[in-house]
Amino acid sequence: MSPATRRIVLDVLKPHEPEMLTVADEVADCPGVDSVNVVLVETDREVQSLKLTIEGSAIEADTVEETIERIGASIHSVDQVVCGDSIVEQVDTPQDR
Repeated sequence: MSPATRRIVLDVLKPHEPEMLTVADEVADCPGVDSVNVVLVETDREVQSLKLTIEGSAIEADTVEETIERIGASIHSVDQVVCGDSIVEQVDTPQDR
């Protein structure tokens, strides 16, 4: 059995509709999701770029992806994934400076 997915950070591209609140609500309803943070990164004439931070006890990544696509958005990139019994925060090292 695979370790539980605890956090996923996604770069999502969506049209102006639906609103960010709808995106957050729809993703928050996915199995294993406890909370969602949606940040507007950039607005273009036709699309918006969002950063979604999704946390939960056992996030079903496939269902999250299907939900995002169903509402007319697409995942541009997966920027972070945390799996296991707890969430491990990223630690800065000298190379990061």
